[in-house]
Amino acid sequence: MLWQSDLGNGKYRNPILFSDYSDPDVIRVNDTYYLIASSFNYIPGLPILKSHDLVNWTLINYAVKKLPFEHFNKPQHSKGLWAPSIRYHNNKFWIVVAMPDEGIFVTTANSPEEEWSPLQCIWEGKGFIDPCPFWDDDGKAYIIHAYAKSRIGFKSKLGI
Repeated sequence: MLWQSDLGNGKYRNPILFSDYSDPDVIRVNDTYYLIASSFNYIPGLPILKSHDLVNWTLINYAVKKLPFEHFNKPQHSKGLWAPSIRYHNNKFWIVVAMPDEGIFVTTANSPEEEWSPLQCIWEGKGFIDPCPFWDDDGKAYIIHAYAKSRIGFKSKLGI
């Protein structure tokens, strides 16, 4: 079912994104929204979209140009980059993403349109999914995450 609505002077029609952007995460920095999505084993990976009204989106970049493991040189069903989160902290953009067979990774950039740093593993291990960073008032950084039952045999628990 498609849904139509007025938004200011314009109209839009759902779905507003005619593509599969799985596990989306959206932030707003000043007057701009940024959306990131899972890309699994597809490269370039972690598509980044930009909008000023949450309706009209433009694909502006990919955060990952290459996965840091040779086994991804061949398709890997149900593997790769799962459920990233994007945040803006201390004038820098941060993406934290899980690779459920390898661990939790981070990449940073000064602007979403610029080149992102190579993925860096910050927590090696199996079963981590859905990571999300946050910074406490004292400046310490934390990551909250879930677990993939398909990888370690349990779910419905969070880790920090």
